[in-house]
Amino acid sequence: MDVTSGDNQSDKAIRKVVIVGGGTAGWMAAAALSHHLRHAGVGVTVVESSEIGTIGVGEATIPTIRRFYAQLGLTDAEVLSATEASCKLGIRFTGWGGEGSDFIHPFGLYGQDLRGVGFHHYWMKQREAGDATPLAAYSLGASMAAAGRFDQPSPNPPSSLSVFDWALHLDASLFARRLRTYAEAADCRRIDARITGVQLRPDDGFIRALTLGDGREIEGDLFIDCSGFRALLIGEAMGSTYEDWGDWLACDAAYAVQSENAPGADPPPYTTVTAHAAGWRWGIPLRHRAGNGLVFSSRHMTDQQALDALMPNLMGKAITEPRRIGFRPGRRKQAWVKNCVSLGLAAGFLEPLESTSIALIENGIERLKSLFPDKTFAPAVIEEFNDQSAGEMERTRDFIILHYWLNRRDEPFWRERREAAIPNTLARKVALWKARGQFIRYRWEMFHPASWLAIYDGLDVRPDQLDPAVQGLDPVQLSQSLNQMRAAVAAAVAQTPTHAAFLAGLDRSRAA
Repeated sequence: MDVTSGDNQSDKAIRKVVIVGGGTAGWMAAAALSHHLRHAGVGVTVVESSEIGTIGVGEATIPTIRRFYAQLGLTDAEVLSATEASCKLGIRFTGWGGEGSDFIHPFGLYGQDLRGVGFHHYWMKQREAGDATPLAAYSLGASMAAAGRFDQPSPNPPSSLSVFDWALHLDASLFARRLRTYAEAADCRRIDARITGVQLRPDDGFIRALTLGDGREIEGDLFIDCSGFRALLIGEAMGSTYEDWGDWLACDAAYAVQSENAPGADPPPYTTVTAHAAGWRWGIPLRHRAGNGLVFSSRHMTDQQALDALMPNLMGKAITEPRRIGFRPGRRKQAWVKNCVSLGLAAGFLEPLESTSIALIENGIERLKSLFPDKTFAPAVIEEFNDQSAGEMERTRDFIILHYWLNRRDEPFWRERREAAIPNTLARKVALWKARGQFIRYRWEMFHPASWLAIYDGLDVRPDQLDPAVQGLDPVQLSQSLNQMRAAVAAAVAQTPTHAAFLAGLDRSRAA
């Protein structure tokens, strides 16, 4: 055994991780790293000021959130209870295809692929024969959402028709609080103080320490910037520039307000996003209240017009004053510089149309865990982290742009979005879909083909040609097969409890 080599390895090991900023991103990072590195002799410190409010990254999530907290040993029931959460089967889009249009983007599959051919080709072949059954009738997730029903998926689904996933509508502040409790139980240290300075090492420009308002210095080996839009470390101290995506994503402001839930109404198991004259409005049902907001382009709508479009359409009586949030869509060109890694808003921002904010934090944490450095901070490690981060942000950006580019509304804002140039990566995807009904898959992509199919179908964009394999099918057999699939989905929905009944059962279990 090479003892000297082992000693050197120990000398190089990261011992102090300092996280700047609490909130959702900071406490997610603290909980995950405290758990992941629990046997590695690594101390984790969170520096946050109770005098500074947090932006919040929204209350709607995608299914990856459940994998995140499951790794910490937390159960669905525990998190649902701790965060006053409701269940989410997908996102309902209203008005994006013109007034009166309505479709659901579910977390699940459509129909059954056969002989290596995507189900949508069989469905479109049947549509050519005059069958107007909507694609959503073949999705258990979409059908349950539309019916207001919910139950957890079968651990052993009998077929792909039974495959769906789900996420949470949660109170982000309560989620951060639960993760703080978890992290502190794992010996994470919290310091409540303002940061007044960042001290760099003169020889190499790495961060040496943070200076606090009371004069203390907090030294560290690895610093994680969760300071929000300010980007105190990655931007101000380390100089990572910001790549602005405003030409592709024109919305640059939002108003958010909390309200009571609609009186007497059961919470729907989906997020609602409703198009308006210059952007979109969200509605998120939690157990104890609702989240409401409006995203808009300040070039096309004044603040007062935005408030006039939001306030009469809340899910219930307002319980907070509307809060304005300005933003620039884009990302840091380098999410990791020297010994500083950025997560959350410090790393970049995409409007919450597809509820990706928390998921981007989760994936950033997973990348950091898999590429956790030593004190040499090997360039190859940093380069790979930055490459993966950039790829994921760009692919997610493209998916959001798609919604705007395919819209069918007639206001100036929407016409402009329809006529705007799009990134080449997105143009290639749309071109292949239109030409052949196929999907391009890129590395580090959050949304899979079923999600792209949901948006294409919801906005009535279909390919010019179907797979040749479906052209010679017996129309009677095809009709029978699709009827059987549709009947199986309908039967499963009929046997599923309502979302309200599921949540009531959760309450009874909690009381017991």
